[in-house]
Amino acid sequence: MDNFRNIGLIGRLGSKAVIDTLKQLMRFLEERGLNVILDEKIAEVIPGHGRQTCKRKMMGEICDLAIVVGGDGSLLGAARSLARSDIPVLGVNRGNLGFLTDISPQDIEERVAEVLEGGYSVDSRFLLDVSIRRKGESVGEMVALNDCVLHPGKATRMIQFELYIEGQFVYTQRSDGLIVSTPTGSTAYALSAGGPIMHPKLDALVLVPMFPHTLSSRPIVVSGNSELKLVISEENSTYPTISCDGQADFSLVPGDVISIRKKSHKLRLLHPRDYNFYQTCREKLGWSSKPGA
Repeated sequence: MDNFRNIGLIGRLGSKAVIDTLKQLMRFLEERGLNVILDEKIAEVIPGHGRQTCKRKMMGEICDLAIVVGGDGSLLGAARSLARSDIPVLGVNRGNLGFLTDISPQDIEERVAEVLEGGYSVDSRFLLDVSIRRKGESVGEMVALNDCVLHPGKATRMIQFELYIEGQFVYTQRSDGLIVSTPTGSTAYALSAGGPIMHPKLDALVLVPMFPHTLSSRPIVVSGNSELKLVISEENSTYPTISCDGQADFSLVPGDVISIRKKSHKLRLLHPRDYNFYQTCREKLGWSSKPGA
């Protein structure tokens, strides 16, 4: 426990269940003599809490561990803010699937106690830096843990773009867009679009076309160190959008160039010691739980 003295708590807004779990966590942690620091946004909806608060980006500087209560979306948002500080992050599931937030509320005190006492495994997940240039000038930057998605935005028309990998031209494509996913995101939107499931330890990216106007277009798996470039064709009559983790959007214009590369900082995701990726897939994706079934 000497490693985890200052514990930051982050929660999804708009959920009574999340607030109840956070209050339980606060009591539990303080009974163990630990200092609790609340994300200032969640602190606003817990009147009279009496705890120290801070901005999320500062939490990585003053805390030894961040616990996120919510769904995978909550952890994605926290990861983008905290990855630069190298703070370990632990997820408590108050959402739907819970691929990243794998501690259930029913086991919260037992599981968190195990982690505090050193009973955990560390999962290193890489993120993506996404930058947009327009006429040679930088106009936007974003970060993604799951994926970045090029899509038509509010329009329902196909878009045309060129794909380059490591400076080499790959293809010009007309489609509803392209999903560029990390292994973390391979069980999210990319999976729904027909992409492969990648083990989190893989150093790879998968590129999944969205309804391409050709029968021969298939997902491509490339090195995680690859630098990708998407060029929005001048022939487009609509303005597409680039989205990161489904939470941050940027409107594009014909001629824009999107560069995608691995971020230098990684997310340190903690799991209980008995965490098993394949067991998570069985539980979340409905795989058979019996050998030979």
